Amino acid sequence: MNDTISKIKKDIQLIIDAMAVQNFSDASIKLVEVSDELDDLIDTTDDEETMVEIAKYQVLLNHLQIKMSTKE
Repeated sequence: MNDTISKIKKDIQLIIDAMAVQNFSDASIKLVEVSDELDDLIDTTDDEETMVEIAKYQVLLNHLQIKMSTKE
């Protein structure tokens, strides 16, 4: 599980980096991929601590999505 969370952190950083250089198409694609991964994690975990961690990343992804939609 920690490996998956680490990968999600790295992927979110890639999204932020892509947004920083105005590469919104790549950022958008990666955002969808990470969002799907988080959805899968929610479906497969029953650990409350993990669910809280996942929720944090979902909030961050939602915020990034809003930022992208105002920039495109």
